[in-house]
Amino acid sequence: MRIPIAAMLRTAPRALGLLPTLGLAACGSGRGVEPLKFWAMSYEGDYSPMLMPAFTAATGIAVDVQSLPATASHEKLLTAQAGGAMPDVLMLYNGWVQEFATIGAIAPIPSPALVADMFPGVLDATRVGGRDFAVPWSVAPQVQFYRRDILARAGYAEPAEDWDGWLRMGRAIKRQRPDDFVFLLLLNWPDMLMTMLGQTGAAMLRDHDTRGNFQTPEARAAFAYYARIFAEGLAPKALSTEIQDPVAAFAQGYFAIWPTGPTTLLDLHRRAAEIPAERWGTARLAGPHGVGAVSGLSTSLCVSASTPRAADAWTLVRHLSSPASELRYQTMIGNLPARLRAWSSPQLRAPILAPFKEQMRFPAVAPRVIEWERIKVEIQFAAERVVRGVQTIPQALAGLDTRVDQLLAKRRALVEAGTLA
Repeated sequence: MRIPIAAMLRTAPRALGLLPTLGLAACGSGRGVEPLKFWAMSYEGDYSPMLMPAFTAATGIAVDVQSLPATASHEKLLTAQAGGAMPDVLMLYNGWVQEFATIGAIAPIPSPALVADMFPGVLDATRVGGRDFAVPWSVAPQVQFYRRDILARAGYAEPAEDWDGWLRMGRAIKRQRPDDFVFLLLLNWPDMLMTMLGQTGAAMLRDHDTRGNFQTPEARAAFAYYARIFAEGLAPKALSTEIQDPVAAFAQGYFAIWPTGPTTLLDLHRRAAEIPAERWGTARLAGPHGVGAVSGLSTSLCVSASTPRAADAWTLVRHLSSPASELRYQTMIGNLPARLRAWSSPQLRAPILAPFKEQMRFPAVAPRVIEWERIKVEIQFAAERVVRGVQTIPQALAGLDTRVDQLLAKRRALVEAGTLA
């Protein structure tokens, strides 16, 4: 699985600094029972132990937190499910909820009150067969971070909101700074391309989501626009491994616009000496005809269907997803609360957060098939082949349909047999 830049920027010293907290979280409770097991990934996994002492003090329930490596977490969770070794509570990326609900790994929520005040679009992604299987927790919609000073020299007060305007703006900036780039769109980072496909209205699957559907005018338009940005030299043809420090590159003006999530806010604030806050801003991403839905990483909390301690597990979920916990997380990792109540806090009223709040109302909708994570990787591979000139867009989209059909073969057989709706 490909992971976002923010997850790649985590450092060993930060994780090592949490080891004492992990010990506190795992200490015994007065109940004489084993600690609850909680697994999470990325920043959420690293910083969850800091939320546990208050929970243990209030409930007497100890929690053992395991932070999973983002690159191996999907496989580890599937292996744990197959081996009967699932944790009591687990974090899932929202794109995984359908899969884990389908295989019976997670339990439906016991009360609608748990999700009563969530952003509706975020909550929709965690429903399977009309039932809620997860509590939205940490939301990271993409917006465009932009260099105010660089845009101003090209005659722009803020980024354009439509695709044609984005290109005109990019060309104007490139004329001012011919040796630098305008956009950072990493070739192994699929969210921007997923956003473009969604904004053109591309229906990426067909026949009850059993076959690829990429040879359409909408998909061609998204691929063509994406490829054009690279072809005009407005973005580097680079992988995340080739841009080791995107914050430094942004500070140095190597690029002027960076579509990314809210964890970048903390990275920029921590490095204000390199790039003062007055030099950058945030805005919603451009779309074909104006701003619209965007892709981004969002996570949810789930309870294992096999836990013998369901009541305690849901108590932990309530604690972690409470406005107080979500607001503390926002200060620690930057990701934003899924609960509407939390947004009444003065902490979230900064103008720099306004585009994120607005964007959370318009999340991109992905096909609800358990193979979707693998399909996303194939989409990005196809786009990279186009950008590097290995294939034409028609060749890449035809090959993509073939590979997606292969990935969906089992689903197609189940649908055709009438055992899957």
